[in-house]
Amino acid sequence: MSRVRVPVIVSRRWLHKRPTPMIDEIIRVDHAGELGADRIYAGQMAVLGNSKMGPTIQHMWDQEKEHRRKFEVLINEYRVRPTVMTPFWNVAGFALGAGTALLGEKAAMACTVAVETVIVDHYNDQLRQLMADPKVDQELLATITKFRDEEQEHHDTGIDCGAEQAPFYRALTEAIKLGCKAAIAISKKV
Repeated sequence: MSRVRVPVIVSRRWLHKRPTPMIDEIIRVDHAGELGADRIYAGQMAVLGNSKMGPTIQHMWDQEKEHRRKFEVLINEYRVRPTVMTPFWNVAGFALGAGTALLGEKAAMACTVAVETVIVDHYNDQLRQLMADPKVDQELLATITKFRDEEQEHHDTGIDCGAEQAPFYRALTEAIKLGCKAAIAISKKV
C-alpha cells in the first residue's frame, strides 16, 4: 500500500508570534485612524468631488485607502482585535469630512491640516517607540515611516490649498485636533 503525501500549506499569519502589547496597540489604533481618514476623505469627496479640489482630495483619499488596506492586512496577520469603536469612527469620519466640506474648500483643507498634524505627531511617537525596541519589526517600521511621510504631504497640500484662510481656522483646527487625540486614546484601549 502506497502512501500519498499531501503538502501542508501554512499561512504566513500563523507563523507570526503573538504581537507584543505595544505592537497590538499600534496596529489597533492605526487601523482605526486609517479607517477614519478614509471616511473623512469620502465625506469630502461626496461634497467637493466635482469641484476644482476634487482631484486633490481624490489623490489623498487614494493614499488613505491604501493605508487602510495595509492595516487591515496587519490586523489579520497579527490577529489584533480591532477597536469596538469602528462603526462610530466610520460615521464620525464621514460626518467630519462632509461637514467641513460643506463649509467650503478651505474649511475642508483646514480639517485635513488638523487631522494630519495629529497623525504625523502620532506616527512619530510610534516610530520612536519601535526604534527603541532591539527586536524592532522592520516591516511595521517601514510601513509607518512611509505612511507618516504621506500624511505630512497631505498636511502640506492642505496648507498650500488655503487651509489657513478658512473662517475660524484656529478654533476649527483646535477642535478637530482635540477630537483626533481623543479618538487615538480611545482606540488604543477599546
